[in-house]
Amino acid sequence: MAEAPNGSFQAELVHQGPWQDAEQVEHAVVQWVGWYNTERLHSDLDHLPPEEFEAEYCRCLGASSAA
Repeated sequence: MAEAPNGSFQAELVHQGPWQDAEQVEHAVVQWVGWYNTERLHSDLDHLPPEEFEAEYCRCLGASSAA
């Protein structure tokens, strides 16, 4: 499972260089990880971002426990 994010990371971020310094790389990594964990569309999640899918899942759990 770790190979997919690593491949995406390399293809989408690492090869974007040239980087000027380590601080620039660190900033880019933080932005990419934030995007990957919250905003990217995921085919296994009905093409929803992970954050949106999780929020919907929690809403469904709350609705089912209230019933």
